[in-house]
Amino acid sequence: MTSEPPPATAGRYPHLADRLDGLLFFPVTAYAPDGALDLAAFRTHVRAGIDAGAAAVFACCGTGEFHALTPEEFADCVAAAVDEAAGRVPVVAGAGYGTALAVQFARLAHEAGADGLLAMPPYLVVAGQDGLLRHYAELAAATPLPVIVYQRDNAVFEPATVVALAKTPGIIGLKDGLGDLDLLQRIISTVRSEAPDEEFLYFNGLPTAELTGPAYRGLGVRLYSSAVFAFAPEIALAFHQALDTGDEATVARLMDGFYRPLVELRKRGHGYAVSLVKAGVRLRGLDVGEVRPPLSEPAPAHVKELAELIEHGLALVRGAGA
Repeated sequence: MTSEPPPATAGRYPHLADRLDGLLFFPVTAYAPDGALDLAAFRTHVRAGIDAGAAAVFACCGTGEFHALTPEEFADCVAAAVDEAAGRVPVVAGAGYGTALAVQFARLAHEAGADGLLAMPPYLVVAGQDGLLRHYAELAAATPLPVIVYQRDNAVFEPATVVALAKTPGIIGLKDGLGDLDLLQRIISTVRSEAPDEEFLYFNGLPTAELTGPAYRGLGVRLYSSAVFAFAPEIALAFHQALDTGDEATVARLMDGFYRPLVELRKRGHGYAVSLVKAGVRLRGLDVGEVRPPLSEPAPAHVKELAELIEHGLALVRGAGA
């Protein structure tokens, strides 16, 4: 480990919510040709993202293949990200599986100096609302790290449950990877009505979140995770700025010419939400290795399409394709 964890303050670290303003960077985890962790390449990737303008680093989460990492590898990656960030931006680490293992990963992240946790869905089981609430409450109580709960797959919350989460010490937000805007609107309205004193954050956590960015902003959800930032920060930043400034022409140009085709390409293979991103990082010049099983690499023809799409997106940003 390279960093001592910062001191806890009243059960959570202050001001993390205030620092999550801008594009959220979810780096891939780099592997060497033999499949072992490549911390040097990972550090280069994290450093490049921060230098490009990331507002925060979410290490070892979905794009970072949290599911494929040993606890030791996880701890090393989080510590490396913290070291590269050097306080410039916050580092949030993934934590998941059953409650006991999630707590173990949370404590490893705390020891590594992380500023917060993204709580992944529990492993496999479909739990009731009471069980989910107990799981996240125990995770939040395990360390002083603020927790963002990730709604997707088998972790779907009723509005009343999110009110209870918002009132749970240490839980500061909900990342929505479900995409049910009716449910999310009811959640936001209910929390606003029944927990008005809680400063609760909401994130668009869908794959290629830019595609639904305008819709989520209609609900007041401005924060989103950008997988594209990992391999084409120029495109991601241009789109984010256009959304922020109301530049509808640029939003439409990048949506129609880059993001929609990217989503259509992503849907052509299982696991492409991760493996295609990793291929994109390699295409931009950094060898971060392949994905680990059970994921598999994109088809060569799809990688070629991705390369062409990146070039087209960059041309759109430069105005050459306008």
